[in-house]
Amino acid sequence: MGVSTIDSKRRCPWCLASETYVAYHDHEWGTPVHDERTLFELLILEGAQAGLSWSTILNKRENYRRAFDNFDARKIARYTDKKVVRLLEDAGIVRNRLKIAATTQNAKAFLAVQKEFGSFDRYIWRFVGGEPKQNRRRSMKSVPARTPESDAMSKDLIERGFKFVGSTICYAYMQATGMVNDHLTGCFRHPQLQAKR
Repeated sequence: MGVSTIDSKRRCPWCLASETYVAYHDHEWGTPVHDERTLFELLILEGAQAGLSWSTILNKRENYRRAFDNFDARKIARYTDKKVVRLLEDAGIVRNRLKIAATTQNAKAFLAVQKEFGSFDRYIWRFVGGEPKQNRRRSMKSVPARTPESDAMSKDLIERGFKFVGSTICYAYMQATGMVNDHLTGCFRHPQLQAKR
């Protein structure tokens, strides 16, 4: 368990690399998300992170919001080839053709899920029974890269046409959106999030 130089709070050691990481850890990571736009944003950002560090994506997050119409799925679903070319020229985001194309495809699939289930929130939270799974991990070594729940989520998302949603990405998404509480037990955030159940 690490202690930040910002204060004396004990935190998950992965976040101590930068102040950006600490802020993300303290205020977002693991906090249950039910807002549709935020759920979509994090799904896209987790996919964009594939093969890269999460810090790369966090540092480009505002650029992503600007480039992708603040993650408005309806607008993104209507992107033309011309818009995709402009995005490929945008140095503020990860300029990967497959990931950009996946964002448009994922927006269409996201809208289809909303139509079928009434909300993406109602659909995605089914994979953990509707409430955060409270883990009690003591070290980073005990945190898995994937779980049966992320396997099931990945399989279902892929069947619905989503891209860049492998099981490892899905588990990172579950951690980010608070579907699982993977703050280590010694971290100050663990009991806070447990109390929010």
